[in-house]
Amino acid sequence: MKKFITLALAIIMIFALCACGNQAPAAPAAPAEPAAPAAPAFDTITPGVLTVATSPDYAPYEFYAVDEAGNASLAGFDIELAKYIAAELGLEIEFIPMDFDGVLMEVGLGNVDMGVAGLSPDPERAQTMDFSVSYYEGGQAFITSQAKADKFTDLASANQAGLQIGAQIGTIQEDLATQFSADADLVSLPKATDIIAELVGGKLDGAYIEWDVALSYQKNYPEIVIVCEVPYEAEGNVIGVPKGNEALLAAINEALTKCVEEGTFSDFVAQAQELAEGNIIEGLLD
Repeated sequence: MKKFITLALAIIMIFALCACGNQAPAAPAAPAEPAAPAAPAFDTITPGVLTVATSPDYAPYEFYAVDEAGNASLAGFDIELAKYIAAELGLEIEFIPMDFDGVLMEVGLGNVDMGVAGLSPDPERAQTMDFSVSYYEGGQAFITSQAKADKFTDLASANQAGLQIGAQIGTIQEDLATQFSADADLVSLPKATDIIAELVGGKLDGAYIEWDVALSYQKNYPEIVIVCEVPYEAEGNVIGVPKGNEALLAAINEALTKCVEEGTFSDFVAQAQELAEGNIIEGLLD
């Protein structure tokens, strides 16, 4: 009897093993779907796009470079910096050229994501926009023409009744003209190009302008003379961002800091200064 039971168990085990051996192999697991890219942690005016206001009359910050075929394209170290930031944030970029006072207005109204236009961190502007970290240390200059250079020996000589002193509307230079040339007649103009044209044409006696911009214009207009540097406490340039978009500001600051620290921004400055010595257009194309 025991032999019969043992034999029966052995036969059952053999059939079980055969059944296991005849099972179809398990189907391979389906490949995992690629993870969707994480949505940015900040909002922009147009999803996926960084909308940038700029004033292209301010070489080497922003201007139009003209190639051999006569095609004009936005150039300048502010422009390249904005492109870098957009790439770091995973966004397309759209530039909206306008007068400088328009840049301040559009940023203040929240109609653009940021403004790049050689902006200084002026306390009055801080009431309508937030500032990025500073990325470039510029300076301020008082300029005149060769024809009127004998009128000016220092900054104090620019503060005389009857002088026509120019500055761009809405700029730090306009404030400096009010401060240092209070006795003169202030002539506020919408574009830096207007100031240079009026100065070279003899309608202005002198003007206040950003230092590097003055150097750039001087290369293209030998009639321009830089009289002296103008003291200004809030030196440095920043990007303007609409108030309340703290996440976007933080992302911009992170990208901007990386650009400066790795040396890429220095390359942008060198390239812009070289381009500014060539065939350029300063001002709106239309």
